Amino acid sequence: MTPAERRLLRQLTIAVMIKLVVLSALWWMFIRDVRVSVDGDSLADRISGTTSSQGAGK
Repeated sequence: MTPAERRLLRQLTIAVMIKLVVLSALWWMFIRDVRVSVDGDSLADRISGTTSSQGAGK
């Protein structure tokens, strides 16, 4: 491996590591505490294709 190839490999490795750190920090700051509550009945209605009565009278 030539010195230029080693330098390129090192730079690419550093760039990927920086991106992973930034993505991890963003996830930890903004997404980590977000929780989605799922109601079993509404999930079953959505999966089965049952339509709600909202807007049905229009």
